[in-house]
Amino acid sequence: MRSYIGLIHKDPRSEFGVSFPDFPGCISAGATLDEARTNAEEALAFHVEGMAEDGDAIPEPSSLEQIMADPENRDAVAVLIPLREQAARTVRVNITLPEATLAEIDRYAEAHGFTRSGFLAQAAKRAIEQA
Repeated sequence: MRSYIGLIHKDPRSEFGVSFPDFPGCISAGATLDEARTNAEEALAFHVEGMAEDGDAIPEPSSLEQIMADPENRDAVAVLIPLREQAARTVRVNITLPEATLAEIDRYAEAHGFTRSGFLAQAAKRAIEQA
């Protein structure tokens, strides 16, 4: 199982944020460190799944030395986040949504570092788990 370095950031008036230097735009957060790590693992899995669906190459994990060489990363705490292997293969589906809803989904997904597919999969999974 591959692991990627996540950088934990904390401002005095915010939750714990997690970013992935190997995956620009892939971010997560949590109210506690444990929640931040759990959410980061989920965000990483969905981000990589979306990249795979889009046919994008998945980068090899950068070394800690490479990541910490960037001065912008030095105030963060580096943690290893495992990339969960997807057991099930992905399947392309065709759905119908109101145009305004789709635009809202796309804005939210982009602002939170997801692909449209990754966000919809995460939202559906959470709804099922909460049911």
